[in-house]
Amino acid sequence: MIVVAAFWITTLLLTGGFALDRVLSASIVQNFDDQLKYVLNGMIAASEIGPDGEVRFNRPPADQRFIEPYSGVYFQVSGSGADTFPSRSLWDRRLRVVDEHQDVNVHVYNSNEFDGEPLRISERDVILPGSKVRWRFQVAQSREMIDTQIRQLRSTLFWSFFALGIGLLILAALQTFYGLWPLRRVRQDVAAIRSGAKTRIDENFPVEVRPLTEEINQLLAHSEEQAEEARRHAGNLAHALKTPLTVITNAATARSPDLPETVFREAIVMRRQVDHHLARARAIGRRASVHARATVWDSLQSVQRAVDRLYEKVTVDIAGDKTAQVRVERQDLDEMLGNLVENAAKYGGGRVFVTVERQAPMIDIIIEDDGEGIPKQQRETLFQRGARLDTDKPGTGLGLAIVRDVAEIYGGTITLEESEDLGGLLARLSLPAG
Repeated sequence: MIVVAAFWITTLLLTGGFALDRVLSASIVQNFDDQLKYVLNGMIAASEIGPDGEVRFNRPPADQRFIEPYSGVYFQVSGSGADTFPSRSLWDRRLRVVDEHQDVNVHVYNSNEFDGEPLRISERDVILPGSKVRWRFQVAQSREMIDTQIRQLRSTLFWSFFALGIGLLILAALQTFYGLWPLRRVRQDVAAIRSGAKTRIDENFPVEVRPLTEEINQLLAHSEEQAEEARRHAGNLAHALKTPLTVITNAATARSPDLPETVFREAIVMRRQVDHHLARARAIGRRASVHARATVWDSLQSVQRAVDRLYEKVTVDIAGDKTAQVRVERQDLDEMLGNLVENAAKYGGGRVFVTVERQAPMIDIIIEDDGEGIPKQQRETLFQRGARLDTDKPGTGLGLAIVRDVAEIYGGTITLEESEDLGGLLARLSLPAG
């Protein structure tokens, strides 16, 4: 920021200084030229032709420097075939007469015809009454005065703009330093949080920085929530594994004759508990992705193909919004829909109907089957881990529990109802629309 500010300050000051120098220098030169023109026109007005055809003044020039030798102010009147009429200040020198231009307009130019004394000359051609000669009136003055004025002007401009540039750079640096100072305080607070001295950024920051500190605090709260959820998750898993391990330990200690069967049975229990908690852990880990999007129709088609291979006598039909998207990772959506559609195919009468509806801001996925259905008072028990109403068919009793846990992690819900069209169970999975 400071380098960019320095670049633009320098560029603008150089451009402005150059333009100001041109304007003021031209003004000094113009004022100098106007004075020469005024003297030149005064000489012409006071000129007349004498008895011998020479030019003379009916009143002498008012500037006394015209009679001081080498005073730096000179005049000269010259004509073709006539004697030159110089000022006394020229002494033994004469102004050069250039025949490249002959006009009645005033002509002003610089000349270096005198060594060590640059001149500014104003001249004009005039035909005086009573004479046929074209007279060249010239007024010259040393450029030392205007050159000195221009040097003083440029020196003043340079040091003024230099001081202004340094001041602006210092102000830009101070503005950058103090403008970014709250970010240094944020860094210090974050370091204090990392060291354990603080838990939140609680200082009062400017309105420009406050959104950043609020987002950091929300991120810290989210991290604490995830850490607490992970601890609770680990505790639940440990509690779930504690009972099967105790049964196996007791059976081994007592040298029970059915030890192999006990180990096998309790190992199955532990495996389904581990599967359940792993599914929750994966969903929690992926939930942080705010860009998670999954197309419901693509996931349903994938599940339909898998169920068709597993249950050849079951027909799965899909209808509804084909473009609906949900803010869920595709893998988690496949797992939830797979559990629900497979349950409908397994426990239904051979027909499964899936409908996708958009109910802003949610997407409803309705899975219906033509089975016997489930009484209303028993539906909630199906969401408990390991709960099963039909023990004649294989399963772990964790499918609906996993679906509910994963749906709630993404801000969705799962409810069980009665299907009015097919007469069996209706599972309504609501997920946030993408």
